[in-house]
Amino acid sequence: MLFMIIVKASKNSEAGNLPSLKLREAMTKYNEELVNAGVRIMAKGLHPSSNGIRFSYPKEGGTPVVTEGPFSDDLVAGFILIDVESREEAIKWAMRMPDPQGNGEGQIELRQIFE
Repeated sequence: MLFMIIVKASKNSEAGNLPSLKLREAMTKYNEELVNAGVRIMAKGLHPSSNGIRFSYPKEGGTPVVTEGPFSDDLVAGFILIDVESREEAIKWAMRMPDPQGNGEGQIELRQIFE
């Protein structure tokens, strides 16, 4: 079963600030554990939304409206794609992740991917 662990953005990540060295080391260790367990497919961080472009479709069949960032709502800072045997296993892996933003600002979301 494929799951995506979505790392939500924070004020710090949107400002383009890297996490502390201690947090980067903890995240590296976590990612190594995922790789060693054979469950990690991919893990990537995203640039701040100020570098993003949003396409919205206000009319069915119409031309999309293009808006350049920054954006302020429900932002994503990165993701980890994992392949596990069950929802419960995905939850266990998500629970092991260190606070991805540090300073108590981190938030993640776990979503199953349609296969």
